[in-house]
Amino acid sequence: MQLPVPATERTLYFIGVTTGQSSIMQVYPRWAKEALGLEDTVIKGIDLEIHGAAEDYRKVVNFIKNDPLSMGALVTTHKIDLYNAAKDMFEYFDPYAKMFGELSSISKKDGRLEGYAKDPISSGKTLDSFVPENFWVEKGGELFIMGAGGSAIAICSYLLKPSNGANIPSKVIVANRSLPRLQEIERLVKKINPNVPAEFILSPETLDNDRILAGIKPNSLVINATGLGKDRPGSPLSDNCEFPRDSLVWELNYRGDLTYLKQAQAQQEAKNLFIEDGWTYFIHGWTQVVAEVFHIDITGENFDACEKIAREMRK
Repeated sequence: MQLPVPATERTLYFIGVTTGQSSIMQVYPRWAKEALGLEDTVIKGIDLEIHGAAEDYRKVVNFIKNDPLSMGALVTTHKIDLYNAAKDMFEYFDPYAKMFGELSSISKKDGRLEGYAKDPISSGKTLDSFVPENFWVEKGGELFIMGAGGSAIAICSYLLKPSNGANIPSKVIVANRSLPRLQEIERLVKKINPNVPAEFILSPETLDNDRILAGIKPNSLVINATGLGKDRPGSPLSDNCEFPRDSLVWELNYRGDLTYLKQAQAQQEAKNLFIEDGWTYFIHGWTQVVAEVFHIDITGENFDACEKIAREMRK
């Protein structure tokens, strides 16, 4: 791992795995210039190995903390590992970061290094954009998430919060190929809403996920939160999988080989599936963090301008 050189202009970092391939590298300069009044800022990527060494995470956090023109960062893929490795280096965490033991945003304010978990907000805004109102209470479907990282935790926190009343999934099923993350999300789901029926399944192989998917009710929400199809090729499912009828299918990725998305599209007509990719989530996730790092408001017209630019560039 090679640390960036000290910044010579106000810099936002993107801590990920294959950051150079992200659309944000082209989108952000236009946001900064045309929508947000941040013409004097730049974005740079920091690539780290998945589940990297704690020392590497600490070096990155130390660099951002002590470099005057390094303003903050968006964190993806490494949200939990970075939090665990460097949590003692922060002066402030928001309640979500402390509750879920992860962070997606690093920023500075009044001499403090601050960490935020923005995913519960950005995932919630995205879910509201495509899940019909009163979907759960009217349809009685289930939530099936493949992957147990920060995004899966955030989605559960939003959909299962007690303030939703009866409008929550009839059951939550989380499948993951490693046990520690599975145990952690189980602990958190029970904390968020102990009354919701939930199952947490170790699924090291795609055929394990296929078998679980075959038992999911119609009118459910099925999510790929594994990262497969973006930073690593493939899908958590095989091409022989069977999606439940009349269901919502969410691929959290918006780039990469997007195998999961293609698997759903192959069954879209026959199974009457609504399919959402990760693009709206990408926009909400980034605008939330940019607002925090530069202490600006990105709502209303500002958000609409960012969304318009992003969608234009995607075409």
